[in-house]
Amino acid sequence: SGKLIYPWYQRRVRESRVLTMYTEGNDLQFAVPGGLIGVGTKIEPTLCIADRLVGQVIGSEGSLPPIYYQIEIQYYLMRRLLGVRSEGKAKGAKITDLSKNEVLLVNIGSLSAGGRVTATKDMKSRSGEIEKRAKIVLNNAVCTEVKEKIAISRKINKHWRLIGWGEIKGGMKMAI
Repeated sequence: SGKLIYPWYQRRVRESRVLTMYTEGNDLQFAVPGGLIGVGTKIEPTLCIADRLVGQVIGSEGSLPPIYYQIEIQYYLMRRLLGVRSEGKAKGAKITDLSKNEVLLVNIGSLSAGGRVTATKDMKSRSGEIEKRAKIVLNNAVCTEVKEKIAISRKINKHWRLIGWGEIKGGMKMAI
């Protein structure tokens, strides 16, 4: 028996039972990290169509990390956009800093979650360097851990473009 996260479906945890596990046509008795595994459950099939479970986490009760609906990140932005020309120049356009109410796409593991920036601030670290921080309210709850690495994308010319990366520093946890 394990819990399966369905963040797009009213942000709640569903319980199910793992019936079978397969990899490349082989029946598995247990799974280890580092490969693709097909998991057979008693979940309603309509909830699983169209890759809706991509990036979701399954585990026995009490073994999963917390579920966040808002994350606080420390982020680093690239200097210029890659692969995009700006107004006839050979170099890419400069990347501006994150702003309040900006919509971003955040990749955490294999999950892509949209979110809105609610606050940004610059903090001085113990070493004296300036750290850029942002709070992002996610459209989909995410089962993740503090210190997890993330990729940050911004919509530019109707396409999501990678603008930076970051690390989760904390956030608001969902009550289960």
